[in-house]
Amino acid sequence: MLNLFLILIAVAGFVAIAYRGDRIMYTSILGAVLTLITLVSSASGILTVLFALITAATLVFSLPGVRTKLISAPMLSMVRKILPPISETEQEAIDAGTVWWDGELFSGKPNWNSLLSAAKPELSEEEQAFLDGPVNELSRMSNAWKINHDWSIIPDEIIQYVLDNGFLGMIIPKKYGGLDFSAVAQSRVLLKLSNTGSGISYLVGVPNSLGPGELLIKYGTEEQKEYYLPRLASGKEIPCFALTSPTAGSDATSISDTGVVCMGEHEGEQVLGIKLNFSKRYITLAPIATLIGLAFRLQDPDGLIGDTEDYGITCALIPRSTPGLEIGRRHLPIGDAFLNGPIKGEDLFVPLDSIIGGKEMAGKGWRMLVNCLSVGRAVTLPTTGQVISKRCTLGTSSYANLRSQFGVNIAKFEGVQKPLARMAGLTYIIEAASIQTIQSIVDGNKPSVPSAILKYHCTEMARQCVIDAMDIHGGKAVMKGPGNYISSLYESVPVAITVEGANILTRNLMIFGQGAIRSHPYVLDEMELAHAEDNQETLKKFDTVLSSHIGYGATNFARSLVLGLGFPGASIKENKNADPYYKHINRLSGIFALAADASMLSLGAKLKFKENLSARLGDLLSTLFLASMVLKHHKDTGYNEEEWPIVQWSLDHLLHEYQIAFDELMANFPNRAVAFMVKKAAFPIGGGFKAPTDNLEKKVVEVISTNNASRDRLTDGLYMELEELNPLAQANKVFLDSLELQPLQAKLKTAIKDGTLPKTFGQELLDAAVKQAVITAQEAEQLSNHYADVMGVVNVDDFDESELIRVAYKKPRAKKAALKKAV
Repeated sequence: MLNLFLILIAVAGFVAIAYRGDRIMYTSILGAVLTLITLVSSASGILTVLFALITAATLVFSLPGVRTKLISAPMLSMVRKILPPISETEQEAIDAGTVWWDGELFSGKPNWNSLLSAAKPELSEEEQAFLDGPVNELSRMSNAWKINHDWSIIPDEIIQYVLDNGFLGMIIPKKYGGLDFSAVAQSRVLLKLSNTGSGISYLVGVPNSLGPGELLIKYGTEEQKEYYLPRLASGKEIPCFALTSPTAGSDATSISDTGVVCMGEHEGEQVLGIKLNFSKRYITLAPIATLIGLAFRLQDPDGLIGDTEDYGITCALIPRSTPGLEIGRRHLPIGDAFLNGPIKGEDLFVPLDSIIGGKEMAGKGWRMLVNCLSVGRAVTLPTTGQVISKRCTLGTSSYANLRSQFGVNIAKFEGVQKPLARMAGLTYIIEAASIQTIQSIVDGNKPSVPSAILKYHCTEMARQCVIDAMDIHGGKAVMKGPGNYISSLYESVPVAITVEGANILTRNLMIFGQGAIRSHPYVLDEMELAHAEDNQETLKKFDTVLSSHIGYGATNFARSLVLGLGFPGASIKENKNADPYYKHINRLSGIFALAADASMLSLGAKLKFKENLSARLGDLLSTLFLASMVLKHHKDTGYNEEEWPIVQWSLDHLLHEYQIAFDELMANFPNRAVAFMVKKAAFPIGGGFKAPTDNLEKKVVEVISTNNASRDRLTDGLYMELEELNPLAQANKVFLDSLELQPLQAKLKTAIKDGTLPKTFGQELLDAAVKQAVITAQEAEQLSNHYADVMGVVNVDDFDESELIRVAYKKPRAKKAALKKAV
């Protein structure tokens, strides 16, 4: 133990020197201290040699000239050899967006004040009025069952209402006639519209996400803005954006669609323009779109607009009326019937000013797209995660407390409590992460890495929620019909999983792959210097960055080791329940930074192809990010004590997921020596983070099984008007009624137990209870009506056969040969 303590002193000394200005002086002090320790203690010869090596290494590190010659110059040479060239498209993806809380987590020592001091998400009076007015009215107008089952279209009157009330112009500035709503308001609108089905939600959401509107606002010419934005805001134009092609899905940069600069006829005149040939699919709103945003590869073989022959990805606007455009056919997506279809064009000619941003933006389409996606991806799909998780949690917590088996509410069974608690906890995580990240957009951030984290994890957690909801509802969720508030969510989950970067791609390549470069405090600078001109100035800058990086790495190693041994970290005084979790995240942030550096240093460029390792490193970053958002969200509620069981479950779950990812990373790390050192620094005496306990899960279920503010906040934002077409609101109302009638139910149970009433149920029991004066006739009527309401929730829909036939079945005629009998 003494030897370990001495090693810690040496390591701590090295770390301290790494961050001191006068390194020579501090190196001398360290050398003297280590020499003194060696003389006065029983340190072994091995320790003596180790101390000498540490002192020598520290001295080399402390002398700039020596460090540059022995460390920085060879390292720069090595990095230049192993670092693959960065393509223009890769560079644009790296440069997209801004660094936010992800950068703090990469630092190894996050500055909590920067997160906790951020504003709480709020709506303006105008935004709230829009939710209470047009959004509620649109919800009342819509019949999701008929849209999805009977019609497979959105009725014209609903589309017109959407257009007339500015739903497609939520992101468009007021000067162009738009609503100019915040990202928070956009999310709340989509959340409330969830009762209408995803068909209407996508009709509203897609034009306000990645598409012509946002691209024009950020990159359009003044002429394009003045013409198109008012038309988009008023609904005169319905936009869609065509990116995906049959040969390029997740690898969108490989699109084969082309546009060749040439002369052509437009409106009776010969003008300079682009001849387009393309085939697109999966394009949402394509069947009704009047304005198509198109991504293609621009080529100028004759040099008509410049010296470049292949400009690369470019974005242009194509009116539906353009000759040669083939549009209108539909795909039939799984789940809800939202408008989606293919678009094709053969030798389609448009003038050069169709390029969004004009000729100057030729070839800059990918940069435009990834910059817009860094914001839009943080709103629409995470909100979809909120929709699924909130609806599942509200409906399942109601149903589980109304549905009885073996004479007991199924919410009392431990086997049901586990998925029910998980549903509540995951809903809290999704809500916290979504709304806090969306607020960061309002504050001016463009969180590219967090948007990838949210896209993957919110949709995956939503998938788990709907699976749990299906399991608990059983046959109630299996039988489709207007009274089923779960099945459409279950069927639609794959859409959220797949779009805007398939989840497999997002986890394995994007979260850490982009985060390691974009969010790391030094890697991007080192890469840029490695690609810079080879001269003394570059070497000097590289030496400065590298020495800071080494100090950063040494600090994370030492902090991980010291905190892992149980020494107290920095004190955080926020809330008695939450404070330990702030400290946990601080510690795990340092471990993550250490693991990330160890991975990049030992694997180099090979890490790009170690997708499983990259995915697990991404999981470490993601769980820390999500846990941070949970704490911020909990702070915004005033550290509400009532919701603490849900918050604690969320944090315990995320830290346990971190532990799983870390253990799997170390178990599969190619360099076993590096894995051993990182693991021992992170968890030197073992231990780790456990999953939420059974007792905690029971407490979570108790919170969502009563009428309280915490349950209301957890499921807030849904359309809850009591209507025939809103079975979710009906189930919740019956559940709340059951809570009010619990005293009457208790009277009946007591009377049955003491023999006053027979062991029967239903109307027979109520009649006996009135006769024995256990309850009054009026109370019996209340209970009778309630029992009928409960059965209305528990029952499933049934249909006449004619209601299920969309196209009449025509029996084929039997062939004559088949009618002949063998003789």
